[in-house]
Amino acid sequence: MSKRLFVASPPARYLFSALLVLGLGGCQTTGLEDVTSALGGKPEAAAKADPKSDMDALRERYRAKPSDPNVALEYGKALRESGQRAQAVAVLEQAVLAHPSNKALLAGYGRALADNGNFQQAFDVLGRAHSPEDPDWRILSAQGAALDQLGRNEEAQQYYAAALKIAPDEPTVLSNLGLSYMLQNNLPKAEQVLGRAYQRNQNDARVRANLALVLGLQGREAEAEILVKADLPPDQAAAKVTALRQLLAKKQQRADK
Repeated sequence: MSKRLFVASPPARYLFSALLVLGLGGCQTTGLEDVTSALGGKPEAAAKADPKSDMDALRERYRAKPSDPNVALEYGKALRESGQRAQAVAVLEQAVLAHPSNKALLAGYGRALADNGNFQQAFDVLGRAHSPEDPDWRILSAQGAALDQLGRNEEAQQYYAAALKIAPDEPTVLSNLGLSYMLQNNLPKAEQVLGRAYQRNQNDARVRANLALVLGLQGREAEAEILVKADLPPDQAAAKVTALRQLLAKKQQRADK
């Protein structure tokens, strides 16, 4: 995902897919601030007493007021977080058709499209979610992540740079930028940028997981495993270390072909 580790750089979408397949509990529902959810590294949500009950209540609110943009946005977000990606796209698409200038809806719809693998459409919709006069670093970072999914890494890095001008040293943007360098097999640069993200927020499990991946890809597995296991119960730590080793082994097998 000279200084290159592998013989050939894999396509961006293949690499992201490999990360998702091998992730432990990770899902593409945290927004594009970190599209890989590498090794299951995602913020821990507060436990809810009955998530199904909450979803049922949201569904009923949406059915009662399908034209309410706030209700549609909340319902679409809940669908994304529960892994119902196609349904989220459908709900938010209808809401955007009814409210084509609603920036919050456009941003949510763009993220849902990206979750569902519609990266070019996601990029285009996200571009409508803000204006140059009032740029949003979160949307710029999301657009960069969509471009990375499309294999357009240099363009993606321009969007991350624009986002960092608005929010200097924002860890989520740095994390995406580091992964973008990883996709180009520029592992030393990826490590440098992800190290900055880690210094800014050492408690972000996504940043730790992404930095661990890059360290592992450079053969520094002991350092990577320390990061992966940080603050985890022994059983979860062991599972994530196993996932890291499997991912690294798969990448090496591809390099050897």
